[in-house]
Amino acid sequence: LQLVESGGGSVQAGGSLRLSCAYDRKTPCMAWFRQAPGKEREGVSIIETDGRTSVADSVKGRYSIFRDSAKSTLYLQMNSLKPEDTAVYYCAAAVFQCAYAGVDEKRYLYWGQGTQVTVSS
Repeated sequence: LQLVESGGGSVQAGGSLRLSCAYDRKTPCMAWFRQAPGKEREGVSIIETDGRTSVADSVKGRYSIFRDSAKSTLYLQMNSLKPEDTAVYYCAAAVFQCAYAGVDEKRYLYWGQGTQVTVSS
């Protein structure tokens, strides 16, 4: 399974970005993680094959995850961005259901290369 991300960049606080992750086959659970400088990688949002989603409290109301199955692409829409959202964002895929995979990065077998998001104040 290959995951290819795009859409990162630099934006001012309050702005928006949409990240994309192209995949070549479906898996039960897909997710977005992020890793800020000097911090551990954290789960941002997950999506089941049936469309159910979950987002971290830190981005709730600002981020949304969705998938276009026809394009085999996963998205992360990020609105009202804050400087603390600055990080490298990763797309990941698990062979387990999200109920088991959750945001435990050890349960995600496939990872994208990462895309940098920088939010300036």
